[in-house]
Amino acid sequence: MKRTALALPILALMGAVSNNVIASDEVNVYSARQESLILPLLVDFTKETGIMVNLITGSSDQLLRRLQVEGDASPADLFITVDAGRLHRAKEAGVLQPVESDVLNEKVPANLKNMDNYWYSLSQRARVIFYAKDRVSPEELSTYEDLADPKWKGRLCIRSSGNIYNQSLVGSMIEADGVEHTQEWLSGLVKNFARPPVGGDTDQLKAVAAGECDIAVANTYYFGRLLNSKKAESQAVAEKLGLFWPNQDSEDRGAHVNVSGIGVTASSENKENAMKLIEFLLSDKSQTWYAEINNEYPIVEGISPPSSLAEFGEFKSDQLNLTKLGENNRQAVEMMDASGWK
Repeated sequence: MKRTALALPILALMGAVSNNVIASDEVNVYSARQESLILPLLVDFTKETGIMVNLITGSSDQLLRRLQVEGDASPADLFITVDAGRLHRAKEAGVLQPVESDVLNEKVPANLKNMDNYWYSLSQRARVIFYAKDRVSPEELSTYEDLADPKWKGRLCIRSSGNIYNQSLVGSMIEADGVEHTQEWLSGLVKNFARPPVGGDTDQLKAVAAGECDIAVANTYYFGRLLNSKKAESQAVAEKLGLFWPNQDSEDRGAHVNVSGIGVTASSENKENAMKLIEFLLSDKSQTWYAEINNEYPIVEGISPPSSLAEFGEFKSDQLNLTKLGENNRQAVEMMDASGWK
């Protein structure tokens, strides 16, 4: 895990502002997002408010274990991680507390926050279908359910069942289609794998471009990274791929979305400052920057999507409350295991 003390270097440059800061004007953040994807916003927050930010970064699992071990003695005020499934684990582990404010209620859509206000979304991504433009016509694609059709036998790439993004996708399928139909879908899906699951989402996209498979399921921000890469080989991969929004018919539920999110820790001694930081991260300026840098979609309505994804147009997203993804996680994993999804 990496610790970054933001406050002293920033405040030393702030002159008059730093003279007004007292020891309690701080907030401690445990973030599973990489430093480069959050640090500039925290710097801006300190400049604007004079509140010192102490940042520790690490993997979601590392930081959650640390919060559990530290218990009531944890210095953390905020926990940032990705995927509603992981946010649910943090809630169930007892390391978060419910919070509420008019700003959060106004800016965060109801389906993109915990039903009991234990966590709120900061950005969203869609987990959709990517296809080889020279081998697949978008007219052949339709829904997530269709990915189990025998026509895709030996043509699908997707990462392992141990991946939380896939577990949350299956959790949404359980909610939409029921347990029995989802189990049937999983059995058909596994039969269509072009290869045993290996690697991350970027690896699945590269496999499609290389001809190892014709379609893949991945999060949109991985595609955005390829599009924005300064490496010619990454751009070449992106150019070979098309993005397809599943389940877009008027009567259908829309594409599966997930989020990065934030929660106030149960141990927080700087709750007021923590709330100020959450509200800052939901400001129009922060949302615009966060979306562009992360190649993700803003949470706040009216903020334009990142330029890397804007060309793919608007899409209908599943309005399922993401709390359900965490609640369905255990059953999703059991069903994936039963289907033989490694």
